[in-house]
Amino acid sequence: MWTMDEFKRDRDKQILAVGIVFFLLAFPIYFNSTAGEASSSSFGGMDFYEVSGEMTFVELDSGMEYVASGDTWAIDDLSTDSIDNAGDMNIVGVLVTLSYGEDEQTSANIPGACNPANNGNAAADTISGTVMHGAYNASASGTNDESPASHTVESLWYNESMVDAILFMPESEIIAGIDADGAGLGAYSLEITVDAQSGNAPGPGCQRSDNSEEVSYKIELIVYDYTITSVLEPLME
Repeated sequence: MWTMDEFKRDRDKQILAVGIVFFLLAFPIYFNSTAGEASSSSFGGMDFYEVSGEMTFVELDSGMEYVASGDTWAIDDLSTDSIDNAGDMNIVGVLVTLSYGEDEQTSANIPGACNPANNGNAAADTISGTVMHGAYNASASGTNDESPASHTVESLWYNESMVDAILFMPESEIIAGIDADGAGLGAYSLEITVDAQSGNAPGPGCQRSDNSEEVSYKIELIVYDYTITSVLEPLME
């Protein structure tokens, strides 16, 4: 709820208030009828609501693995059971961060053949990640053409467009959009795949090889603590 001082200082809130008043004056029949339809709900009826809150991240697991080129490494024994008070959290998604460098090696058939002038260049490798939680799965890939490198994989099961927004609808519909209602609880799994490529070594007697990559991973639960407040209440006081 806004204070009078906040309202006086915030031009956006002033403009919003003028718009809401105009709406109420221009469409009183519609507003009254829709409010009446939703009044039987245990939540607030049709109104202008402001959605605000805080997004936090809770680590589910992290580690490092050497993944051979062409192979897929998987971890499938993760669960929110390992998180204290997970049942009290509004878990709305999962975020995976994968970080990696370049493990390409050079070898010389002729002593001294792999000198700086003949060392050639590394080739970019592709690192892919897939995170799974029930029906909520997501995949993303990245390359190590610049090392060190990283990318993220994110899966969400709430309506992002409602966050930090002002909405005209029943409060129950807003809650249905931003409250996971336990959908984030349960088992999670992660798969990491590496497609390594060897670069060129133009000098005679010098070869390059790339058979694996060291990949670090971090799996975080996305938790959204929200507040829904009526925009009209401070205007009517």
